Amino acid sequence: MTTTLDTLAASARDLTKIYGRGEAQVHALRGVDLDLPRGRFTAIMGPSGSGKSTLMHCLAGLDQASRGTVTVAGTDLGALDDDALTIFRRRHVGFVFQAFNLLPMLTALQNILLPLELGDGIDDAVRERARTLADTLGVADRLAHRPAELSGGQQQRVAIVRALITQPALLFADEPTGNLDSTTSAEVLDHLRRSARELGQTVVMVTHDHDAATYADHVVTMQDGRIA
Repeated sequence: MTTTLDTLAASARDLTKIYGRGEAQVHALRGVDLDLPRGRFTAIMGPSGSGKSTLMHCLAGLDQASRGTVTVAGTDLGALDDDALTIFRRRHVGFVFQAFNLLPMLTALQNILLPLELGDGIDDAVRERARTLADTLGVADRLAHRPAELSGGQQQRVAIVRALITQPALLFADEPTGNLDSTTSAEVLDHLRRSARELGQTVVMVTHDHDAATYADHVVTMQDGRIA
């Protein structure tokens, strides 16, 4: 199948990321080329240090490449200043962090709605969408609780709802099932798969779990900063 620019959610060309200088240099990415078709679920796998998380962070605009280009929704991320990049991510990108990144002083519902507080605002339809997503992922009864009152798995699911609430064109997830039991993991992965197939979202997941990767339409394997 030929992939055209119209069907691409994101692409990377000659993507290179170098940390440090001199003998301390670490080449996290070495000239990666990658296309992410719109509405597909892609899993990125590889051993620790292979560059998979760095690749995802560059694709999401959370890290800047040393060389090469990242294009998302037709926009060259390297051409945006910090303020424009922040606005672009808010409008087009959702991210599920491995460490959850929930604000401890806010309730689960407040954490979920935070991206919209910073953006287009909140109305009754948004609140209803938040509750529906929370119910789908099994945390509807925990929305009034703060992160310290939630288990690791519950915090993970709240973080996933927060990433989905803005209905992003691209959703990036870093080990989204790492703190979940097998039943809940299956529910989360099935929801991510349906987000791609039924809602047309482009989902990119970093995982070590081969079972989790089977839910994806496509698997990219990283090795020593390159696509194997």
